[in-house]
Amino acid sequence: MQFGIFSIGDITPDPTTGRVPTEHERIKSTVAIARKAEEVGLDVFAIGQHHNPPFVAPANPPIFMAHIAAQTERLLLSTATTLITTTDPVRIAEDYAYVQHLSDGRIDLTLGRGNTGPVYPWFGKDIRAGVPLAVENYALLHRLWREEEVEWKGRFRTPLQNFTATPRPLDGTPPFVWHGSIRSPEIAEQAAYYGDGFFHNNIFWNKEHTGRMVDLYRERYAHYGHGSPEQAIVGLGGQVFMRPNSQDAVREFRPYFDRAPVYGGGPSLEDFTEMTPLTVGTPDQVIEKTLSFRDYAGDYQRQLFLIDHAGLPLETVLEQIEILGEEVVPVLRREVASRAPEGTPAAPTHQLLRERHRAGFDPVPGGSTSARDAVAS
Repeated sequence: MQFGIFSIGDITPDPTTGRVPTEHERIKSTVAIARKAEEVGLDVFAIGQHHNPPFVAPANPPIFMAHIAAQTERLLLSTATTLITTTDPVRIAEDYAYVQHLSDGRIDLTLGRGNTGPVYPWFGKDIRAGVPLAVENYALLHRLWREEEVEWKGRFRTPLQNFTATPRPLDGTPPFVWHGSIRSPEIAEQAAYYGDGFFHNNIFWNKEHTGRMVDLYRERYAHYGHGSPEQAIVGLGGQVFMRPNSQDAVREFRPYFDRAPVYGGGPSLEDFTEMTPLTVGTPDQVIEKTLSFRDYAGDYQRQLFLIDHAGLPLETVLEQIEILGEEVVPVLRREVASRAPEGTPAAPTHQLLRERHRAGFDPVPGGSTSARDAVAS
């Protein structure tokens, strides 16, 4: 399993001091966080895509990914998410292939619709067409990375005639794609149809909902002939705050939780911790709860944690990453390896995908219908 962290790049006042970081400070702190992730031995750092305040996550994530790739040696860089609905698939194909070359294959991406409605009209799109946009745009992106010359005509962009996206994917192997969704079964269906990964960022959802979404993806993955349900590629989110004493963790994190832009003023910290993957406590409590995700999601391939949010100061975030890398993830690696049944698929990497490509084992979109028909059905 791959372990890492993801950032949405929010600029939030620190509720304990009232201080608001500048955009420059927040951007630079995100770089420091990514570098810290590699330093402590994490596998993945993922960055969101936003076009509006209070976020400074990049509007074009490959810029950030290339910058971090130049400063790291092993860290795999991903997105959380790439907006497949409002970003031209031609631009996605070329930008991510370019950074794939710069990073020597150390990238993948998570495609999603995002959760900011006003973005759609800013880019000339209709939010009511969110799912059809995601389906059609990915159908084109999938072909752009696999065909030298593409003829294309769809509903949402101008036609393409004998078009070649450049550069071509590194080693003829497109970046691995996760389809991210927290509530749309159509996206789980899309991931299954193509034999891609499904990432359920479950930080706001109860385990019953997460289990249903993952089960749907696994069932449809098998339906389209890509393997057994257990061979489907699954990723999950998580959210932690840790101290050696659980009472200290709760006391320190509570003001950040209570004033967080997304869930502040909603359920109590205790209720939210009970209902969702949020763990505020000791490293052992984080380990125990994270291992419990397998009970409803099965054996999965990627676990990402949200740490830098809600106004937490950079020094606190870096401390949390140290605890995660030094005390939590090593135990999780051992436990996951010892509990995983034989045949559990490995987490996707460029090297693994390249070997499969050369051996002719690339997933083929399942069934005889088009992606749009498959999702619509």
